[in-house]
Amino acid sequence: MNEFVGKVYLVGAGPGDPGLFTLKGKALLECADVVVYDALVSPAILGMINPLAEKINAGKRRGKHSLVQEDTTQLLIEKARDNAVVVRLKGGDPFIFGRGGEEMEDLVAAGVSVEVIPGITSGIAAPAYAGIPLTHRDYSSSVTFVTGHEAAGKYRPKVNWAAVAQGSETIAIYMGVHNLPYIVKQLCEAGLSADTPVALVRWGTRPEQEELIGTLETIVAQVETTGFSAPAIAVIGKVVNLHSLLAGCRPVLVTS
Repeated sequence: MNEFVGKVYLVGAGPGDPGLFTLKGKALLECADVVVYDALVSPAILGMINPLAEKINAGKRRGKHSLVQEDTTQLLIEKARDNAVVVRLKGGDPFIFGRGGEEMEDLVAAGVSVEVIPGITSGIAAPAYAGIPLTHRDYSSSVTFVTGHEAAGKYRPKVNWAAVAQGSETIAIYMGVHNLPYIVKQLCEAGLSADTPVALVRWGTRPEQEELIGTLETIVAQVETTGFSAPAIAVIGKVVNLHSLLAGCRPVLVTS
């Protein structure tokens, strides 16, 4: 006999704009018994949760960890024993730097029924809302998505920045603001020109979205001068030059 009553849904909440949340994700929130959510899920999407559901904040922000990864997975397992619909609500897409693959592995190993609901990842949406297409026939035919978070002892492997620098015309970096000086140094040493355009997009697709535009040579100083901080996506490559032309056509930023 299966000891688990319910099913766990790993749901991608997208980058923040509630209009970008999937219909399937919304339907699951409306009928959920339990929702375990991350710190970067926007208030507008949290407002879609069934008012009778148990809501648990398992969010992780730099220096402000709520639950360690193992505790979060164990919590999902326990909630699936007695609840029919358990939603693990994660910012962006669960399988893009969201540890969704690890959580799903552990749930399957425990015998829990699990399903993933993809979400729009911030590495695509944030640049789009800033008027920056990651690919363009005149500037870029390839893009690399990479994590900029490489703290010692973390689960992620070390990034080969030399390979990233030479691998594609556009680089989209998640969680890279804190390590930006190191990343810039590595990319320049790998052969990227100091005048390569760089854009940082903070809180992409939300009403508080802001951008910082510079080059590999200037961007670190600009961050220090302005106090620009995470969470932000960094985009590196010639496509950033389209920001000045296309940013005025950005989508309307939804407030509710």
